[in-house]
Amino acid sequence: MRRRRFLAGSVGVAGLSGCAGSPPDGFDGGPTETYRNPVFERVFPDPSVVRAADGTFYAYGTEEDGERFRRVPIVESEDLVNWTRAGEAFESKPDWRDGAYLWAPDVVRMNGTYYLYYSYADWGDENPGIGVATGDDPAGPFTDRGKLFRGDEIGVENSIDPMVFLRDGAPYLFWGSRRGIYAIALRSDGLDTRGEKTRIAGDHYEGAYVVERGGRYYFFGSVGTCCEGMSSTYHVRAGRSDSLLGPYEGADGNDLREAKGPVVVEGGNGFVGPGHNAVVTDDAGDDWLLYHAYEEGEGYVEETPRRILMVDCIDWSDGWPTVEGKTPSRAARVPRID
Repeated sequence: MRRRRFLAGSVGVAGLSGCAGSPPDGFDGGPTETYRNPVFERVFPDPSVVRAADGTFYAYGTEEDGERFRRVPIVESEDLVNWTRAGEAFESKPDWRDGAYLWAPDVVRMNGTYYLYYSYADWGDENPGIGVATGDDPAGPFTDRGKLFRGDEIGVENSIDPMVFLRDGAPYLFWGSRRGIYAIALRSDGLDTRGEKTRIAGDHYEGAYVVERGGRYYFFGSVGTCCEGMSSTYHVRAGRSDSLLGPYEGADGNDLREAKGPVVVEGGNGFVGPGHNAVVTDDAGDDWLLYHAYEEGEGYVEETPRRILMVDCIDWSDGWPTVEGKTPSRAARVPRID
């Protein structure tokens, strides 16, 4: 297992994967170091990320971790490339259902509080649901606030993979897997829905993530099989819209409710099945894709899929998000953290 994440100082960044361009005016220098993927080698699928007021980054993953079950494992980092364990989100399982796992969390800070939205589901679950918890400390523990909804209550099969987008402080929930991606407004306290749902993307997608850039909204969604070790076909595709609630289109103008958008990252360079991403911005304004992948030859820890944490810079040079070469990097320059 590799412990050292930075390459020797004599290694330059030329020829390595990373964002092009210079730091913005006023930024105090830039990094000369480089890092290697994966940035956290323990099992850490379906990552989300939030940055705390003190600048620390916290990432959250699905309950399974290959060593023991942690109730939403949490890792922290000051630079996005060196991650250490910070704890777990829950001291005990939420009690609004039994016999399920805590999958694919998303954390957002609003109303001066950290909100953790989570899937509560099992393999082959006919009626999974989404819950919400709150906490003052991003390192946990979080206090469960109960069920947001189950699939039969909202009219969406396979209601998992929540992601919350704040538009001018107002929260919107995106969710769904293989039965369409949907969005709905949340109440200002984040604890219930309001209004009607809108279909955003088709049955190809899961793991939705949305960002705003240059007055447009960009949708990221994972396509393919996530959890089959070296046979996994997971990869990330994108769409964009002038409106948060769509319609989202690919580069060819086709609606994501019927079509697949352009590839952001797919398997290659020694990694398989990259997907279920989050996006975070460094202090120079560069966007970074956090996602999981398999490393070739290391598909499982016992019976648990060994999906590891990866970080790559997003290149927006053609108006669409991609990582360099559309494959995970082995080595790249580190993010710029002031």
